[in-house]
Amino acid sequence: MRDDPRLPTSPRFWRSPLRGPWFTSVLGLVLLVGITVLFVTGLVSYAAYNPDLSPVNDKTPDKGILGFYLFAWPTDPHWLYRLTQGVHVTLGITLIPVLLAKLWSVLPRLFTLPPARSVTHALERISLLLLVGGGLFEFVTGVLNVQLDYLFPGSFYPLHFYGAWVFFTAFVAHALLKTPTALRTLRRRREERLPEERSDLVAARPAEPTFSRRGALGFVGGGSLLLFLTTVGQSFDGLRRTALLAPHGGADPGAGPSGFQINKTAAYAGIDAAETAEDAWRLVVTGRTGTVRLGRAQLARLPLHSSALPIACVEGWSTSDQWWRGVRLRDLAALVGYDGEPPGVLVESLQRHGAFRHAALRANQVADPRALLALYVNGEDLSPDHGFPARVIVPAAPGVLNTKWVARLTFGEL
Repeated sequence: MRDDPRLPTSPRFWRSPLRGPWFTSVLGLVLLVGITVLFVTGLVSYAAYNPDLSPVNDKTPDKGILGFYLFAWPTDPHWLYRLTQGVHVTLGITLIPVLLAKLWSVLPRLFTLPPARSVTHALERISLLLLVGGGLFEFVTGVLNVQLDYLFPGSFYPLHFYGAWVFFTAFVAHALLKTPTALRTLRRRREERLPEERSDLVAARPAEPTFSRRGALGFVGGGSLLLFLTTVGQSFDGLRRTALLAPHGGADPGAGPSGFQINKTAAYAGIDAAETAEDAWRLVVTGRTGTVRLGRAQLARLPLHSSALPIACVEGWSTSDQWWRGVRLRDLAALVGYDGEPPGVLVESLQRHGAFRHAALRANQVADPRALLALYVNGEDLSPDHGFPARVIVPAAPGVLNTKWVARLTFGEL
């Protein structure tokens, strides 16, 4: 029954002449580089949220030793998060055809019988299942988060974080086992011009080829190029209309000084226009010497400074540098007793819906002279969707830490 060519457990079931060690090795080496970059930029993105600073920032509180690498996120260069997260999302989408082609190329091995010939073989099969399952899980949840604002059971942050560690652990084990073989296969074909060695990946009775393996690689590469070209524009002015696969692709929303990308609108966040009116809204600043309450007009009479900074989102999109003007965070810290080096700050928003209604910033972020409680952008008052009456803007910080509709700043212990 095992050799019945109608069943996928039979080697004769798989007839594509494209499968083979060379084809699989090329795809594997591309993924070796690409997935390593994806994993590193993903860890960097997690560190940028300052999860070890305050519970309000930490969406994976049970991470334990998996947070061993966390470090104080810098503010220079100011485009750092824009670069790392743009690479993470764009590369992840670009690699989808390569991942699918690689899984297709080794599909016969998933049906090999017996399932385990030894303990070592059983462990290898388990690692393969973790590799395939983890890879599909990470790519699917990542794409859902980017494309559809995440439609998946459970919270995206812990699922994607823990899933990444499971997948990458299996990936490293697989790479250690298979990379030497892949390199040897490519070297053998290049240097000796020998025919492809026999392998369980090579069809036992191949069908007539319709195109070559190099043609198949070109097809996969063309698919990746198409996905790249329809994603990368999400981070560049003038190219947003080409970003068909990005949630904030297309033209900038609206026109004028406030005509640049947003994530949450005021309506979505549940902002009541009555509570943000100038005669009603007050900023509460708390610190070592007590509490200060400031209206918007009072803030505007304090020394104002300008910063040219982008907004960069975990979904991969970003804006160009916008011209923000407002009060430095370190000057607000000085109002409540921190005249020297300012401490970190807990920022609270008026928003009622969505994550990160509270967010904590590190002392180095507060101290940066470009970090502002912004009142204006590009020469005009903030629009409601951009955080009127006041919002935080910090160099190199993820967009959700640039809190909009700020109600309270608490400097000191977080």
